[in-house]
Amino acid sequence: MKLPLLLLFGLNSILLVCSCDRKPASTEPVPAEPAPAEPVPAEPAPAEPAPAEPAPAEPAPEQSSTQMPKRKPFQALTDEQLRKTLTPIQYQVTQHEGTERPWTNEYDKHFEEGIYVCIISGEPLFSSKDKYDSGCGWPAFTKPINNSEIKSNTDFKIGYARTEVRAKTGNSHLGHVFNDGPQETGGLRYCINSASLRFIPKTKLAEEGYGEYLKLFAHKQDSPE
Repeated sequence: MKLPLLLLFGLNSILLVCSCDRKPASTEPVPAEPAPAEPVPAEPAPAEPAPAEPAPAEPAPEQSSTQMPKRKPFQALTDEQLRKTLTPIQYQVTQHEGTERPWTNEYDKHFEEGIYVCIISGEPLFSSKDKYDSGCGWPAFTKPINNSEIKSNTDFKIGYARTEVRAKTGNSHLGHVFNDGPQETGGLRYCINSASLRFIPKTKLAEEGYGEYLKLFAHKQDSPE
């Protein structure tokens, strides 16, 4: 009898120990593991300020686009060069004091706005503002555009004294000056051979280097009342 009792007692002790080792299930909710934090995007580095554009340079007065072309300086030509450069009538008139036929020359009835320059040197001689129809058959002007470019001589080629006019720089014969011009403009008539002249219209003055003469053709505006 003692042996079964001991076995029974030992079995109960084992059951008691096992039951003591079991912990009651907790009724508290198990906290969920926090989700991994999403990586915070790095703030972009501040952009470096763009270098300031240099301020445009102020154009110098009367530069590039507004500056007028200049004429080439005159270079004297030899007689051989003049023969090759000029027409026969231009050469005869300017170099040998010839006279072209009246009423059939280029500028007798020509009254476009512009200036007339020496066919040899290109120096300005007369303006269309001072040109008039004298009826003599050659271009007639009341005055030169530049007195310092005109020189005069007395000749007797047709039996009596006449005042020859020449272009100073090119030393070319132009024609003659008489005292039968319009009295209201001084009474002079510069009777000039077309062959000694080259005409430059007003619209071409600047591009050919004669821009300073545009002021001759500026139309005065009516003054305000």
